[in-house]
Amino acid sequence: IPSSKLGGRYTVTLIPGDGIGQETASAVKTIFKAANVPVDWEQFDVSGYTSADDTLFKQSVESLRRNKVGLKGILYTPVSSLGHSSFNVTIRKDLDMYASLVLCKNIPGYPTRHEGVDFAIIRENTEGEYSGLEHQSYPGVVESLKVITRTKSERIARFAFDFALRNNRKKVTCIHKANIMKLADGLFLKTCREVSKEYASSGIKFDDMIVDNASMQLVSRPQQFDVMVMPNLYGNIVSNVGAALVGGPGIVPGCNIGREYAMFEPGCRHVGKDIQGRNTANPSAMVLSSVMMLRHLGLEDHANKIANAVSKTIMNGAAKTPDMGGSSTTTDFTFAVISNL
Repeated sequence: IPSSKLGGRYTVTLIPGDGIGQETASAVKTIFKAANVPVDWEQFDVSGYTSADDTLFKQSVESLRRNKVGLKGILYTPVSSLGHSSFNVTIRKDLDMYASLVLCKNIPGYPTRHEGVDFAIIRENTEGEYSGLEHQSYPGVVESLKVITRTKSERIARFAFDFALRNNRKKVTCIHKANIMKLADGLFLKTCREVSKEYASSGIKFDDMIVDNASMQLVSRPQQFDVMVMPNLYGNIVSNVGAALVGGPGIVPGCNIGREYAMFEPGCRHVGKDIQGRNTANPSAMVLSSVMMLRHLGLEDHANKIANAVSKTIMNGAAKTPDMGGSSTTTDFTFAVISNL
């Protein structure tokens, strides 16, 4: 956690992101100003749609190195093989923010198909299928290397158990595909099992589940999950399933944490290009991610104040954005939160 600057203020790197990023980031800045949050922004309007922003992206990474803490929207990643590498993945790898944390929890006032959902998804951020080691060994034949190491598996497993311990969680579930990828996922599972023994005296239970079964269990009985820990690709997919369970990408907060740096961003990584500029995006995910950031900075009073205001806004239903079944705008929601501070 960085020390505050003169006057008790913190400087935070802000990357609004593509799609609805500017709109949701603007909501956060407006709410922070109304709540007198002691945070100053270093904003970088990076876009993943063009490699011309590579210089600006590098400047944003250097800013994050200085400030240690950042708030970020989602940057677009080209699908074409001719496009640049993912800025989202690069920033997490370069600063070794190895743990992705996504919180999936029912919000009162926002009814969904399942009730009593409250679990955390912890995802290893730096290896697995996202290692980016691909090559064409022969025309029409591509080899992609999945890298799993004991060191990084142990690191993310300890993060999961420490998170459970500090947040009064009762169970950690390892999600894997060790029945097929016996060496790679087998190593991940074996390492998680070994780490679990060190926490046995704390009363935290441990089990494991194959990823395809876990996907089915999530949509049929999500209440059985508490803390889930898994390699990179599975975490990406499961976090999207988790978001759908509690209401969609507009309300799920998340963060990426390493030993030195922390970056907070919506847990369900969609840019929302289809609703860009319409002022209809739900800013809750970005705002709640900023609440997690405030807790990281030790600004608990401000965090509780904003979190309670968001909860009241959703509970009374006076400013429902289209994804919540209403017709309110992003601006309407933002001012409703401010009125509930």
